[in-house]
Amino acid sequence: MPPAKKRTRSYDPVKTRAAVLTQFRHVRDAVEAFTPVQLDGPTRLGEWTVRDLAAHVAWMLDSVPQLLAAPAPAARELALLDWPSRTASAAGRIDAHTRGIDASDLHGLYARVQDEYEEAVAGAADERLLPLSFGAMTLGDFLVTRTVELVVHTDDLNEATGAGIPYDRQALAACTRLLADALAAKAPGGAVEVRVPPYAVVQCVEGPRHTRGTPPNVVETDPLTWIRLAAGRVEWAAELDAALVSASGERADLADLLPLMS
Repeated sequence: MPPAKKRTRSYDPVKTRAAVLTQFRHVRDAVEAFTPVQLDGPTRLGEWTVRDLAAHVAWMLDSVPQLLAAPAPAARELALLDWPSRTASAAGRIDAHTRGIDASDLHGLYARVQDEYEEAVAGAADERLLPLSFGAMTLGDFLVTRTVELVVHTDDLNEATGAGIPYDRQALAACTRLLADALAAKAPGGAVEVRVPPYAVVQCVEGPRHTRGTPPNVVETDPLTWIRLAAGRVEWAAELDAALVSASGERADLADLLPLMS
């Protein structure tokens, strides 16, 4: 008998909207305090400087009012769990667009983006369809993806500058859960249990299922390490060696399944 189909996780739209705005404000506060030397510094994202990265984060929120201003598509084409795997296909376009952003006045850019975002989403329904380049998606789902963009790039900024930008708890939770669920969708099954306390537990990978007690194959890590693995910022083997990931059982090797996005 085939296993029961897993229910797709739901997200509280009110909490998601608050998380997106809160995390953006955290980044804005940090960016506005960066010195010119910091802004010209390197990041772990290839040739991008901190200024490029800051401009990219602004665009990640600015995309919401831009998409809301476009005509709504006729039908939904992209499910939330499909989004992480589609990001890699847009890497070249994203890089080109980011480099074309006028980031000479980041204070003004962030102020405009926040104002236009708040105004645009205030009267928009979560079911409103947005015309993303790789498929129509609901506003509610798209805002969950904004928590991923904001948390991942907050971590990038912290790594580049040591700024210690805080992570909104709800944004961190949504980001962790979406990427954990994306892993389970990519490798369906019940042979491995992946634990990212306190936010997510998922089962994945084909093979014998466990029904009670401690499963034979377990992976456990903290939220930021999981997010870095899923986003391709760190390598599986290196995090194992550093004891930031624990993996027990012959099937508990996720190296071939990561990253989930890049």
